[in-house]
Amino acid sequence: MGMKKSYLTALIMVLICMAPVCGCSESASGNRQFEPADLSGDGALFIIGGGSRPEAMIQRMIDESGVDTEGYAIVLTMSGFDPDTSGFYGEQQFRELGIENIASYDFGREDEFSEESQMMLEEASLIYITGGSQSRFMNAVRNEPRIETSLRSAYENGALIAGTSAGAAVMSRIMITGDQINYPEYTSTFYNLEKNNMVTAEGLGLIEGVIIDQHFVKRARNNRLITAVIEFPDQTGIGIDESTAILIRNNRAEVVGVSQVLVYRNQSDYSAVFEGKLGARDISLNIYLPGESFEI
Repeated sequence: MGMKKSYLTALIMVLICMAPVCGCSESASGNRQFEPADLSGDGALFIIGGGSRPEAMIQRMIDESGVDTEGYAIVLTMSGFDPDTSGFYGEQQFRELGIENIASYDFGREDEFSEESQMMLEEASLIYITGGSQSRFMNAVRNEPRIETSLRSAYENGALIAGTSAGAAVMSRIMITGDQINYPEYTSTFYNLEKNNMVTAEGLGLIEGVIIDQHFVKRARNNRLITAVIEFPDQTGIGIDESTAILIRNNRAEVVGVSQVLVYRNQSDYSAVFEGKLGARDISLNIYLPGESFEI
């Protein structure tokens, strides 16, 4: 796998430096050469709530990015516990639908981030961030700030930036880590609405004014996201269930997949605390189904 990835990287970098030509071509040795797409304008975000990803969802990412006709895709595995496993399955879902112009990278553990890496990310048509630990991913970004700069440039150049589970959580500026100050032992949900309990960190900030939570209905994470919008009243809380995503273009989100997206908005400055328990007023909830859309 390593040799194959290195070969694809070399091909991509050679072609990025060449004069732009659309589509794929055959080299003298018969190897396909994958060229950067002709991207223009702001890109899109495809934020997946974790769980299984239906074929139609993968196809939607392919269609929205145009990677089936030009350009190439990159899988980032810095969230994953095992980079090779994350990379294999991250690529496989696209390869099964005919996408071969794809490679995975784990910057900081397996791959060095270079000027060539930066250019490669910036020119990608589709970048997919795997699940795992959002804190692990952001640690890699903090160790190499050019990763964030490159992702932002790719997005501004018109790429589709996708992520599932941990890869979804990193999209917002305020990132839920999943940890609790008052309850050090990890649980998949919060059992209380308490002040100064939620642990947050800085995410990529590809979308502002929003806090993303994932596996939402399946893992009953209402308390966690309600706590977030009470403590950050200027933020909209978006809880995305498993096998479900939101496709964001031009500040409008479309629900894609098989389940629901819950959106919480804190419409009041009021908050209160009694023995550590949080109180609030006028928090609205809207539940969106596949095919529906809403303004961010």
